[in-house]
Amino acid sequence: MFSKTFASAVQGVDALTVTVEVNAGGTVNPKYYLGGLPDNAVKEGQRRIEAAIANSGYRMKRMKLVVNLAPADIRKEGSAYDLPIALAILGSSEQIDTAHLDQYMVMGELALDGQLRPIRGALPIAIQARKEKFKGLIVPKQNAQEAAIVNDLDVYGVESLSQAVQIINGSNPDLKPVKIDTRDIFFSEQNKYPIDFEDVKGQENIKRALELAAAGGHNAILIGPPGAGKTMMARRLPTILPPLSLQEALETTKIYSVAGVLGDHASLVSHRPYRSPHHTISDVALVGGGSNPLPGEISLAHNGVLFLDELPEFKRSVLEVLRQPMEERKVTISRARLSVDYPASFMLVASMNPCPCGYYNHPEKECVCAPGVVKRYLNKISGPLLDRIDLHVEVTPVSFDELSSIERPQEKSADIAQRVIKARKIQLDRFKKTNTIFCNAQMSSRMVRDICTISKAGNTLLQTAMKKLQLSARAYDRILKVARTAADLHNSSEILIEHLAEAIQYRSLDREDWIG
Repeated sequence: MFSKTFASAVQGVDALTVTVEVNAGGTVNPKYYLGGLPDNAVKEGQRRIEAAIANSGYRMKRMKLVVNLAPADIRKEGSAYDLPIALAILGSSEQIDTAHLDQYMVMGELALDGQLRPIRGALPIAIQARKEKFKGLIVPKQNAQEAAIVNDLDVYGVESLSQAVQIINGSNPDLKPVKIDTRDIFFSEQNKYPIDFEDVKGQENIKRALELAAAGGHNAILIGPPGAGKTMMARRLPTILPPLSLQEALETTKIYSVAGVLGDHASLVSHRPYRSPHHTISDVALVGGGSNPLPGEISLAHNGVLFLDELPEFKRSVLEVLRQPMEERKVTISRARLSVDYPASFMLVASMNPCPCGYYNHPEKECVCAPGVVKRYLNKISGPLLDRIDLHVEVTPVSFDELSSIERPQEKSADIAQRVIKARKIQLDRFKKTNTIFCNAQMSSRMVRDICTISKAGNTLLQTAMKKLQLSARAYDRILKVARTAADLHNSSEILIEHLAEAIQYRSLDREDWIG
């Protein structure tokens, strides 16, 4: 007898429908044949499925079973095909009612006792199920909250093969679709952060620089001695960024779902991501890929912040692979049989010591690095990568008086965020005719010339600064972009002298005399 169920294959951050076909017949040569480009995890599922069927009170009949995963020219990866294959086998051997079997999309990994284990990519699978107009989606219980984000689709979270059969047969009225209020969950968690800029004593100039970075979407690098607070302030940057929209939250959640890092019983990602990989990370772990391609750290930071602490300690090859994704805001992973795109629109924030010992240009401690060492240390960061970083911020240690002061209250993240949100609204109005640019940092050179116009006095100031500070040519566009953001924060339609002056001071590493 012939039977079929429907499953799904995840490619990139999207899914496509897979038809699981099983033909059972003939007892002379009782063998199990599996086709449709399955990987080893799918092939090994035969023994799991056989044990799960037996331990759930059914029988794996001694007959020839031909299982096909269509379309057969697309590779099927992972153990999530166990449940749809098991249901199709039970249907082909007439052990369950198949009248409603093709109305559901089914995914899940089976344990030997028939229990279900969670899968990756439940959210894009649910989106595909709704697109294909299936009556419902059956997934492990741990993935039900995630999949139930999708409206107009009945999502059933099941714990075992037996429960999945009961849903197909309609024999257990207590098994009802999971219902969640997506908007209520999203907005209730949106502004809850365990950290706040209020915790940071002093460092007003660094807070201002990060406010500029957040308002314009600018990449930034913090340069200073150990213990000056670089990591502490970078970790608080997401608290002043504009809150995620529902669309951005859905994009981010899809990436986390595909990567398998969303967690059990989780739903929408409600906060902007903050990713801080260790400097020993590999190229593939950063940008994504592998034999079975998965998103990397830059995609997990989509719509959020990627923080690279101790930037010169990263391998040069790792840093260089960042360049193209920073420009295109996506990363393409190409293999012989497929090519997948992962979104990668993130703010890069990096930190570094000014030299190996950490005390070059320190106001109190003396640098002990040998001559030429500082220059070699800074040269670990290539010019093309540095060219994509708008703000170079020098961080100085906080004095004892500032640390011990309890009288002076510090500004809260919520107050800074309000100014950032207002500046972003100005930019959204400015770029509303484009679908690819949403903030000042994303402007092309031509747009900079059209939008970031300055007065004759401003032009003179910029020319003088370029000469006296020996700034490189690549600093010109960056200064104008940051000055435009500073003007937006002050709700100014024009770039004034003070906005230019503020932007000029954030080009430390472009000064040819910075390392003496």
